[in-house]
Amino acid sequence: MRVSPPCAPAEAVAAARAASERSDRLVGAALALFAVAIWGGWIVSTRHAVVGHLTPSAVGWLRFVVPALVLAPWWLKIGLWPRGRAVPFLFCFMGSGAIFFLVVANAMRFVPAADVGPLLPGTMPLIVAVISVLALKERLGWVRAAGFVCIALGVVTLGGRGLLNSADGAWRGHLLLLTGAALWAGYTLAFRRTGLDAKELVGLIGVWSAIILTPVGLPGVFAALREGYGAEVLQLLLVQGIGSGVVALVAFGMAIEKLGSSRAAAFTGLVPALAAGLAVPLLDEHPDMAAIIGIVATGLGVVLASGALVPARRG
Repeated sequence: MRVSPPCAPAEAVAAARAASERSDRLVGAALALFAVAIWGGWIVSTRHAVVGHLTPSAVGWLRFVVPALVLAPWWLKIGLWPRGRAVPFLFCFMGSGAIFFLVVANAMRFVPAADVGPLLPGTMPLIVAVISVLALKERLGWVRAAGFVCIALGVVTLGGRGLLNSADGAWRGHLLLLTGAALWAGYTLAFRRTGLDAKELVGLIGVWSAIILTPVGLPGVFAALREGYGAEVLQLLLVQGIGSGVVALVAFGMAIEKLGSSRAAAFTGLVPALAAGLAVPLLDEHPDMAAIIGIVATGLGVVLASGALVPARRG
């Protein structure tokens, strides 16, 4: 009679846990990639809007009023304020709400879309990694650390040229973008600590942002409609409100839940390449060799820093 070894159940549990971790990482990676693809289009859309016929506050109102309405069934369940979780919620609001949007949108008035990718989503995962290591005692491992080095090289290659040429006043936009990256990093790190799911948090951020921006943003929307730019307003509602305001933030929030803060943040390093690619047909910006090298370095860094090549832990 054959008897199973005593360790068999423990091995089965460990194997099931490893399989579950792999599944979560694959789903989380897919959600993160989906979100950053939308954000690549968001950069081009916002840049086009703020140098066109709408003010940053008007674009921001269109961006946040949609999630405030669409996600009302979720945020109404917990009310307008998450009791006992005020500090992490404030970090999330500062990092993805009205203040973050106004900082970034005003930056885009001074710099082209090609500068936004490396200095905003390209820098954010580095800030998250530094905070995770220094404050949260997270261990990256050499593979993920090498990935963040590659992302840093990509950021320097893509954005360094603009930072060195400050005669045209673009330094103001660069400083605002780096501020936005720090704010967004705070959102990424604080998300899990709110105790809210992605739809609740995004809805709450949307309603508070819409309230803040209504006095200054809604008149700008009405002005654009009166001047015959209704098609542009509708396009912004779709791209900014539904795409970036609801779908991307909910998908990225779910990616944070499955991957953790630093792994999810690493995927945003792909946004520079996406934005640069979209800027060619839409904004007539063509990347040179330095930009191509930076994009390749950033893409490689994302693969390494995301942990996709690191085997799942057992036990």
